[in-house]
Amino acid sequence: MVFSSLTFLFAYLPVTLAAYFLAPLRWRNLVLLLVSLFFYGWGEPVYIVIMFVSIFIDYTHGLLVEKYRSNDRKARWFVGQSIVFNLLLLGFFKYGTFFAENLYLLTGISIPEQVTLWEGFTIPLLNIPLPIGISFFTFQTMSYTIDVYRGDAPVQRSIVKFGTFVTMFPQLIAGPIVQYKTVAKELDHRVNTTEDFALGARRFTVGLAKKVLLANAIGALWEECLAAQSAGTLSVVSGWLGLFAYGFQIYFDFSGYSDMAIGLGQIFGFRFLENFRYPYLASSVSEFWRRWHMSLTGWFRDYLYIPLGGNRCGTAKTVRNIFIVWFCTGFWHGASWNFVIWGLYFFCWLMLEKYLLRNVLEHTPSAVKHLYTVIVVFVGWGIFAMEDLGVCGAYLKACFGGAALWSGADWFRLRNYGVLFIVLILASTTLGRDGWQRLPKRAQQVLTPVLMVLSLVLSTAYLVDGSYNPFLYFRF
Repeated sequence: MVFSSLTFLFAYLPVTLAAYFLAPLRWRNLVLLLVSLFFYGWGEPVYIVIMFVSIFIDYTHGLLVEKYRSNDRKARWFVGQSIVFNLLLLGFFKYGTFFAENLYLLTGISIPEQVTLWEGFTIPLLNIPLPIGISFFTFQTMSYTIDVYRGDAPVQRSIVKFGTFVTMFPQLIAGPIVQYKTVAKELDHRVNTTEDFALGARRFTVGLAKKVLLANAIGALWEECLAAQSAGTLSVVSGWLGLFAYGFQIYFDFSGYSDMAIGLGQIFGFRFLENFRYPYLASSVSEFWRRWHMSLTGWFRDYLYIPLGGNRCGTAKTVRNIFIVWFCTGFWHGASWNFVIWGLYFFCWLMLEKYLLRNVLEHTPSAVKHLYTVIVVFVGWGIFAMEDLGVCGAYLKACFGGAALWSGADWFRLRNYGVLFIVLILASTTLGRDGWQRLPKRAQQVLTPVLMVLSLVLSTAYLVDGSYNPFLYFRF
């Protein structure tokens, strides 16, 4: 199933909310599990089988880790089994074709497109459909058994509650990555208040507007600039306009979805952790990554970087550990070399800041530091966006002087998207939040429902009428 729009979510939400809040408190986890499974498997029911297998494996291994807690060797064995299973699941569906293609390039050994187990039953080995959200839910379930082993999370003895944690549809398909230990108490007992519902609905509406009214609108410019590159008419100005367009698109797309997930979670009584903290206000690349996709960077810190030794083993091993983390961060995003290069690109900048540029940045004016960070990050988004390395190289070459400075289409693009760029820049800062907090309480109470209704009406109209509605992070 390819989620190219939010239409299904819009149609599904009223029924889901009605079923959830009409159900007795003791049945609400089961209701949430069932509606999440239905939502996940709507387009491809086979995905539900994968989800059931993942739930069963990690649920039972959590119980086994708890059972053999006094026997550390056995407990570690079951943790290892859980980790291997999750990595194999992710590797087969997300990276199987990538590994097969690169094996052929290196050795000439070709992998068959499918293998027949018995007559009438085959398993594909190439061009395997990617289950939506598999990168997110495998990381979530993998962290569960690790946290149970560490004693950081209680073992969950109810498979319904554990299944609810894994399948929770608000954040299942595009994050944020939710660690079991952060919602364990709420799975066992939570209170759904009117205030939580109101705040969650407001957060959902903000996220929807960010995704539909901002990300989609500026994404059209990125598509224009890519087309100009293909036609050989891309100028330096349009090249940078395209990079900034994609950088804003992916931010408002992903942070918008995170806001929707956090808002829906609050409606259902859960507190998901924040995933973004105004990353484009950062004054260094290091600071940017403390503000962007915080659930992923936190996951790699807790379950990879620190177990590898973190920064406790000397400079050489610290660099090695950071390299591994950023290689995995890039590869996690997709089975393509551009994602690996993107991860290593940021590894290089982080190492430069850590060991060579630290003193320079400390004595650099904040405006210059911010400009440097913006340029580095948005060039990185160019690498991230273009899977074809030839196209990526040609595009970035044009941005850095390998094309005409100006073309006739540049004025047209600036005129069409100039106001939108101003809105995007302002929306990337705290100005809106700070201005809202300065308003009198009565003004906030009056304006909140008006702005929510306006956002819903405009977003719905866009979804009904617009044909361009990608969800960038569904493919990760």
